[in-house]
Amino acid sequence: MNAGKDRFSLNDLAARVAERASAGAEVSYTRSLLDKGIRHCAKKLGEEAAETMIAAVAEDRAKLIAETADLLYHLLVVLQAREVTLAEVEAELQSRLAQSGHEEKASRAKD
Repeated sequence: MNAGKDRFSLNDLAARVAERASAGAEVSYTRSLLDKGIRHCAKKLGEEAAETMIAAVAEDRAKLIAETADLLYHLLVVLQAREVTLAEVEAELQSRLAQSGHEEKASRAKD
């Protein structure tokens, strides 16, 4: 998967999540999450987001790095559960480069 590359990337992680999604739940944590359904996967994502926020506010660099890794993993599991690829998310981000963040936010429907 990471052969010939110096750095591990989000694409590598997304590929690993997809690979592990097809394994049995007895050997794959990813598969066991997916088997519990999207609500469970989303709940885990929310928990990791909260833990990441706490680490950021606490100014604990090592904990922030570790929690961010967990957050990214769980985000990719949610995307896998909904059959959304990282490439689709990257394309959305690329489409937003044509305008400033303020302009993009203003263009979205009000919640």
